[in-house]
Amino acid sequence: VMLVSLLPAAAAAAVYKQWIPNTNFETPSNWDKGRAPCARDVLHFDQNKVVSVFVGSPHVLTDMYLPLNGELVLASGAGFAAFDGSWDPGCDSGTLLSFAEGEQRAWFDPTLWQAVSPAQVQPGGGRLFSLDEERVPCHHDAVIFQPETSFWVNTDSSQPAIRVRSVSVMGQELSSPEAWAEYLRGPSAALQFHGNATLQVTGTGCTDKSGCACGNDLDSHRICTALLRAPGSQCPAPACRSPLRPLGHCCGICGAIIKLDFTPDFDLQKYQDRLVQTLLSQPKYSGVQMAISKVLKEQTLLGVVPRGSTPLIQVVLMDDGAGAQAGTTAEQLAKDIMQDIAQTGEALGISSGSMEVATGSLGSHTASRVAAGMVCGILLSLLFLGGVLFCYRKRNLR
Repeated sequence: VMLVSLLPAAAAAAVYKQWIPNTNFETPSNWDKGRAPCARDVLHFDQNKVVSVFVGSPHVLTDMYLPLNGELVLASGAGFAAFDGSWDPGCDSGTLLSFAEGEQRAWFDPTLWQAVSPAQVQPGGGRLFSLDEERVPCHHDAVIFQPETSFWVNTDSSQPAIRVRSVSVMGQELSSPEAWAEYLRGPSAALQFHGNATLQVTGTGCTDKSGCACGNDLDSHRICTALLRAPGSQCPAPACRSPLRPLGHCCGICGAIIKLDFTPDFDLQKYQDRLVQTLLSQPKYSGVQMAISKVLKEQTLLGVVPRGSTPLIQVVLMDDGAGAQAGTTAEQLAKDIMQDIAQTGEALGISSGSMEVATGSLGSHTASRVAAGMVCGILLSLLFLGGVLFCYRKRNLR
């Protein structure tokens, strides 16, 4: 059944996580020739393609083959007319244009989302970044599909439901489970969302002042596979020998990771503001980037048997240093943060903290282990020599 619906033009302010690609008729990349259709073209939609296509303007066409199950969503004034054979500037010779496949557009692909909330962009002068798992909508995020766009998204997941706070479609925000359930019963949802997981709207944001874990950890393998498969998105070769792998991130880093245990008095937003204003904003740290969030650390028995997870606050620091200097500025900032915690941590609701660093050509935490091994070796050698000398003096050794 081919559905054609007329929708008025809509506009809405976008917040939080916004889906980037679309299936719009006028988007050149949605056609196999990499250009929008013109009058002499013959347009072809695969008959088995299940798709929603937004048409934003009037078009004159020679011929168009439609799918058996899909919809054209027409903006005000949009439509189609048959080409009368007259001259069309820029379209001297017609060709067959096929609507491109969109099946690779997965919900858990971080490259297909962008953060558009001012709260996530402005602090720290753009030097705050998100962990890879948090680049995809988290359980308490609002999701935006831009007004006057159609879309196709694969919701395959390791969870039966993907939970979000709200979803905005065609400029309408659906922020209650009831409103979202009604939308899912409509004709468009089945053409837009494809996959084994159901998108679920909860209508609730994060109410815990210590922050909320993102909730994408069960699909971390999907996130990293999609991210590292994208052109130009391979993990960069680290300058340090033993890079650190932050929880919720796909690639190792040279720099520092601070993990904090907290009390009910801890306020994540206030603490982030404190770090940005008192430390990160200092000129000597201009090349440092920071990510701070609540994450879940898996607990195991004897390193094998799962025992649930424990929430903690993770601060990730990396800098723009190269070679032997890679991560050294981030390490210094981490030391300043740990010193600040020692002085004011109790008042901030921080009960304890630990720091790992990987810098330079070896990685400081690796170098420290090597140094510790050397010291232990020297001490054992001295003890052995001292024992031999003692026995010799006691004439117990021939």
